[in-house]
Amino acid sequence: MEWTTVETGDGAKLSVRLFKPSPADKAAAEDVAVVLVHPYSILGGVQGLLRGIAEGVARQGYNAVTFDMRGAGRSTGRASLTGSAEVVDVVAVCRWVAENIKPRGILLVGSSAGAPIAGSAVDKVDQVIGYVSIGYPFGLMASVLFGRHHDAILKSENQSYSSWERKMDSQA
Repeated sequence: MEWTTVETGDGAKLSVRLFKPSPADKAAAEDVAVVLVHPYSILGGVQGLLRGIAEGVARQGYNAVTFDMRGAGRSTGRASLTGSAEVVDVVAVCRWVAENIKPRGILLVGSSAGAPIAGSAVDKVDQVIGYVSIGYPFGLMASVLFGRHHDAILKSENQSYSSWERKMDSQA
């Protein structure tokens, strides 16, 4: 496990943790990196909540990345109520992964409020090939806070397996 800091375009400094697979599994690690997005910062969401998933992903042979969004854990900046500023965080971390780890693709995984935030970032980074939401928040309060993210996810060009397949084929 390695620690680093990623700076966003608007100056927030994000605490990032990289979970690497064993050297024997290097081929899989070059294919896909998994970026995990934690639950709502304002309610205590931090990257440590996703450590078990990240360790499991690394044991399966893939690089996994967790990070504290702005205003959470060791990261600077201020959390937003609606997750709009945090989309910038997800994009910055994905770009760091693309430039430094150099996988063929990035799989975004969001947990709870991290799910709509990650979903809004899917089409903002070319290397993102897929998206998984765990415990996507629904209901009146979730619609008020995160409703703007629903459209981004539903209109994403990366919704289907065929779009992933096209991206992978074009990178081969």
